[in-house]
Amino acid sequence: MAQPSGGRRGIAFAGLVVMLAAVGIYLTFAQDGGTPADEPASVGRTVAGAEGEEGGGDTLPPVPAPTGSLPPFDIYSYLPMSREELASAADVAERFVGEHGTYSYQDDPEARARRLTAYTTGELGTLLTRTVTAPGTVERDRADQVVSRATGKLKEIRKVDHTSVIFIVLGTETVESKNGPAERAEEYAVTLTQVGDEWRVFDLQSAEAGQEGDNEH
Repeated sequence: MAQPSGGRRGIAFAGLVVMLAAVGIYLTFAQDGGTPADEPASVGRTVAGAEGEEGGGDTLPPVPAPTGSLPPFDIYSYLPMSREELASAADVAERFVGEHGTYSYQDDPEARARRLTAYTTGELGTLLTRTVTAPGTVERDRADQVVSRATGKLKEIRKVDHTSVIFIVLGTETVESKNGPAERAEEYAVTLTQVGDEWRVFDLQSAEAGQEGDNEH
């Protein structure tokens, strides 16, 4: 009786193996033919495709054209100072840059300082006076017999406020010295502020430095 029982168990085991094999084959074909719900690559491709369609640079519609002629545009009506005030400040900036670069080794240093301080605030005037009358500066210019003539020309407006303005001014110097003639050009950021009814130079910097660092000589 033991042998027939073992035969039935063998048949049942063989049937189970066949069933598992069939399930495995089904799952294999199902994966090959479908797209699993948890496949992140498919989601990424879908999002990327949507972004590409919406973000194309050539798909933007044109900006609507004006329906009529453009009205007159007065930029000064949008600035915190009038045309006359701005022109007056620009004139002071140009003349100061020219004066700053005009000097001779034969000049009295105190007289040169007075010419500069006629354009500046008290604080900047003190700094410039200290610089141009310093023994080292005076002795160097006299030793090289430096004679410089300069002009200032407005290049642009960097900033406008209610009581101050920053101009970029091109200073051009023609220099004669023992080393021979030379031409120098540098752009300055010139800050002017209103003192009463006058515009005065508050700060002078290289245009690249802006309003940072020490005042220029």
